[in-house]
Amino acid sequence: MITSLTFLIASTMVTVAPDAGDYFTIRVVDEQTGRGVPLVELRTVNNIRSYTDSAGVIAFHEPGLMNTRVFFHVSSHGYELAKDRFGYAGTQLTVTSGGSAEVKIRRINVAERLYRMTGAGIYRDSVLVGDKPPTEQPLLNGLVFGSDSVVNAVYRGKVYWFWGDTNKPSYPLGNFHVPGATSALPASGGLDPDVGVNLKYFIGNDSFAKPVAQMPGKGPTWIDGVVTVKDRNGRERLFAKYVKIKPPMVTYERGLIEFDDDQLQFAKRQPMPIDAPLQPTGHPLKHAEDGVEYVYFGHPYPRVRVRATAEGLRDLSKYEAWTCLKPGSHGDSAELDRDDDGRLRFEWKHNTPPVVGKLRQQLIQQKKLNANEGLIHLQDVETGKRVAAHGGSVYWNEYRQRWVAIILESFGSSLLGEIWYAESDRPLGPWVYARKVVTHDKYSFYNPKQHPMLDKNGGRTIFFEGTYTNMFTGNPDQTPRYNYNQIMYKLDLADSRLVLPVPIYDLSSARNDTLPPFVTGGHLDPADRKGSIGWFALDRPTGESVPVFAKRSSDGLSRLIVGQRAQQSNDGLSPVFHALPAGMPDPPATTLPLYEFISEDGKRRRYSTDERLDAAGFKRSRQPLCLVWNSPVVLIP
Repeated sequence: MITSLTFLIASTMVTVAPDAGDYFTIRVVDEQTGRGVPLVELRTVNNIRSYTDSAGVIAFHEPGLMNTRVFFHVSSHGYELAKDRFGYAGTQLTVTSGGSAEVKIRRINVAERLYRMTGAGIYRDSVLVGDKPPTEQPLLNGLVFGSDSVVNAVYRGKVYWFWGDTNKPSYPLGNFHVPGATSALPASGGLDPDVGVNLKYFIGNDSFAKPVAQMPGKGPTWIDGVVTVKDRNGRERLFAKYVKIKPPMVTYERGLIEFDDDQLQFAKRQPMPIDAPLQPTGHPLKHAEDGVEYVYFGHPYPRVRVRATAEGLRDLSKYEAWTCLKPGSHGDSAELDRDDDGRLRFEWKHNTPPVVGKLRQQLIQQKKLNANEGLIHLQDVETGKRVAAHGGSVYWNEYRQRWVAIILESFGSSLLGEIWYAESDRPLGPWVYARKVVTHDKYSFYNPKQHPMLDKNGGRTIFFEGTYTNMFTGNPDQTPRYNYNQIMYKLDLADSRLVLPVPIYDLSSARNDTLPPFVTGGHLDPADRKGSIGWFALDRPTGESVPVFAKRSSDGLSRLIVGQRAQQSNDGLSPVFHALPAGMPDPPATTLPLYEFISEDGKRRRYSTDERLDAAGFKRSRQPLCLVWNSPVVLIP
């Protein structure tokens, strides 16, 4: 009797795992692209929460709810579903074993969320319903549960990836000395970055992603400034800067390390003074000036450089900064370098830091520096709200023929979760107008990095990732599987929302018969994208813009002609820029009228956004020609 009762109780406690055909498959797709959307929460009325995997799939099987009409609240960062008449954003689905449903969700983000790069269960639900995931390790790769902050570089024909602190399944404390992995480039057998990345981790004896940068001393080891350069023998070498950290997040040691191909880990090369004014940092880029290739470092704006050689990288005395401080000036005694007219004098200087971050704020508080001076004026293109950069990366883009930046905002609508896109004619700037492309609700998405080695369609499609975590938010809720991991996004730079104002260079004072008096940087050699800036405007059309042409008269003088008037007068010329119509209702707060000033004899013309331009012998036209964007920068050195 007892034996039978025990068997009966035990048998009722046995849980049989559902087969693939037992699940109800929910696919959440981007209504714009039809692609599955990761990181979408579906929550039942009794708060059972499910999250889409990297294919946008949920494998739903809840005993008691099968063959039942179930309402799911639907929510996701940067995506939304229309609300019903009672204010609920969700959908009703009849949940059946083997059945399926598609839920279309509208994307608010300009960037499209693609997939999770790290962690467990990336394609968990796809596997459960019997789908074939695109990656080789869709469930658990290198025993990695979660990873902080990616850095990477192309080295000897492969992409080398490295992360910060990393969690594992067997214990709350994992790898605090940098895990690493490689992947094949898309052109060399790697996956299409639209689909995923096959990471091959460097594995330790315990099958967990091993430390590849464990430097002596207490506390974790973090790295950044990862860059590939060649030595004098033409051999590629992979370097990074390391730091040692002690509580509370204090750096007590830093130095340069180099990847050892035989040991598959970094080796210390030399220490760096903690107070060194210049050092490698952030996400580097390479750029040649006057025939010399440099590595530029910044966080995110590139303001420090050194020759792109192994020998140059190791010699801190060779580093120089684009700075307006007097040579050798730094710290509390920092002094600005101004000319006789009081304008800041920017030059490349050794042993002198750039005016960024805390130093810039210090100089502003001391009233030595005006907040509007310099080449960094990042602001929302619609509202003009200043955007304070916390980090990001800058790279040259072939499609735009400009430098593009992916930037994390500090203290935006979320503390560290808002990502912006910006462009500049030079890596140094000016960085002015930006568009938010990713948003988060009380969640962080920090240390974003673009991956230029994954660019597609001639640079029209770019890819970037960041660390998705509840850290620094005060939000105790951690998204299962996704929290503390890397998520990949892509941007289509042909999206009309990414048509941003660019500098219009004022060439009117220089006699140049081959160029109109006002041009975008696209008309100039990259080395000549400097000098006087009249205003900002568009270098390509949008649905709201009007073209602006430069019409040269028989005496060689030019005038600007806008829109329909130009259609009959441009003689086949291409627009020199694009603007907004003068009579546009509710124009962006960042725009200004552009006026024409005509000389008394009617033969000469000047153009300005200053309606009170002091120009003797000239009279302002009654109506503006068009609307352009304000330029906070008068002169680019």
